[in-house]
Amino acid sequence: MIKKLVFAVAALLASTGIAFAQVDVNKADAAALDGVKGVGPSMSKMILEERAKSEFKDWGDFQDRIKGMKGKKAMKLSEAGLVVNGKPMDASMAKPAKEKTAAKTKPAEQKAAM
Repeated sequence: MIKKLVFAVAALLASTGIAFAQVDVNKADAAALDGVKGVGPSMSKMILEERAKSEFKDWGDFQDRIKGMKGKKAMKLSEAGLVVNGKPMDASMAKPAKEKTAAKTKPAEQKAAM
C-alpha cells in the first residue's frame, strides 16, 4: 500500500514538473526565456522586442521575425520547452536555413567543380 502511494506521489510530481517546463514566447519574461536551454540574454531581448510589436502567431511567424531562428535551431528550442501559443514545433513547421549560392563559394571550389 505504501509503495503504491509513494509511486502515485512520484508520478504526480513528475507530471507537474513536465507541465512547468514549457515556456510560451508570448507570455514569458526575460528570466523565463533565459531558462530555456539555447536561449541567452541577447535572444530573449530580441524575442521581447519583437513581441512588443505584436505577438507571435505561430512558429512560422516566430522563425520569420527572429534572426537566425531556422529549422534545426527552432526545433531544438522547442524540444527544450519553448512553445508558441502553447504549441510545440513539429518537423513540418521547420524553415530550412538559406542555401549557399555559387557566388559565395571560393574560386578554388568553383574551379574544382568544373
